[in-house]
Amino acid sequence: MACASTKPLLCASPSLAAGFRRLWSDSEKTPIYKIMNNKFDALKDDDSGDHDQDQGSPKDGEKEKNEDEEKEQNTSKKKVRPLKSYTDMVVPGAGEHPLQYNYTFWYSRRTPGRPASTQSYEQNIKQIGSFASVEQFWRFYSHMIRPGDLTGHSDFHLFKEGIKPMWEDDANKMGGKWIIRLRKGLASRCWENLILAMLGEQFMVGEEICGAVVSVRFQEDIISIWNKTASDQATTARIRDTLRRVLNLPPNTIMEYKTHTDSIKAWEDFHGLVNASGGR
Repeated sequence: MACASTKPLLCASPSLAAGFRRLWSDSEKTPIYKIMNNKFDALKDDDSGDHDQDQGSPKDGEKEKNEDEEKEQNTSKKKVRPLKSYTDMVVPGAGEHPLQYNYTFWYSRRTPGRPASTQSYEQNIKQIGSFASVEQFWRFYSHMIRPGDLTGHSDFHLFKEGIKPMWEDDANKMGGKWIIRLRKGLASRCWENLILAMLGEQFMVGEEICGAVVSVRFQEDIISIWNKTASDQATTARIRDTLRRVLNLPPNTIMEYKTHTDSIKAWEDFHGLVNASGGR
């Protein structure tokens, strides 16, 4: 079973898990930073959260809407902001452990069954905040709702600062993503494993990684990792193999790679049919 570990942190990367094994002692909101023998030492010295071409049935949409009402207020309490310019980049604080790249958390949510446009999708993305160090990451993450506690069509995105979680972004448009569909109950653990591996440079593919997405849906959850160059088969294969390792995926797990060009075409085809049928 993917990411079935009950340990407090990583189930698939022992070195990274060791480096963070004391982060949650005392309190989730006051993590202790104990960084050991992993990539962080080097750093210091569709359907998966994009335009969402998920075409769920009206029944599912209605059921999700009813189930979501109670929890939606909790999600909205999180401090999210509209899109901002990237002129003021964050920097590590004094004595903090810098990451190799700065990153930004985003959150998005849409009403199931309601057709979306590129413009409405971009307007619906909310920026949570950016960070440049291990400590800054945990200040955000320790206060965020876990994916398993989200409902409906909700997504968390974690992308390098300056890259929007959109197919059309210059850094993404020639790339693609690996997609893994999860049964309910696994999203929180797998998401944590994935983003810690990404921040810790476990994928070892240079600047190819753009970001990651966890998408909460009614019958399943989806995680994906985006890279810049879909045509680079060696790089996409290495990302696939690392993803399988850090998530501890069974050998028979289905992993799908989809280019953003294909995603855009599928989205346009679907919404063209929706518009032709009067918005249904």
